[in-house]
Amino acid sequence: MIKVATKNDTLILAELAVQMWSKHTVSELADDFARSINSNDAVCFIKFVDNTPVGFAQCQLRHDYVEGTYSSPVGYLEGVFIVPEYQRKGVAKELLRECELWTKEKGCSEFASDCEIDNVNSFNFHMAMGFEEVNRVICFRKELN
Repeated sequence: MIKVATKNDTLILAELAVQMWSKHTVSELADDFARSINSNDAVCFIKFVDNTPVGFAQCQLRHDYVEGTYSSPVGYLEGVFIVPEYQRKGVAKELLRECELWTKEKGCSEFASDCEIDNVNSFNFHMAMGFEEVNRVICFRKELN
């Protein structure tokens, strides 16, 4: 079963997400998801198997320019995570489909995403799901003294 997350699900989302975004704490992620869930421009979906959460996907509408797109707003996959024992069983594909349907209902004609340049698993997932690569970027920062 896939359900739209509510404010009561922020801890579930955060406990799944911290496995992917390990530089954050569960508390930080729960706060982020709470803000996201309260927005009309974002949604999270949770996949349950026998009442156990096994994955989630978060998407939102982006109104700013999105690399390689031609319209606005654009649906954007912010993150998708599946617990290891349920990976490669079509769960991420199901969650992505829910995100795509939601963004179409919001009037989007394009859907986008990104991944780190060295994240081969994410790259392969995106390609298998019908995304096309539109650009590669290396970001820089500099400490100002």
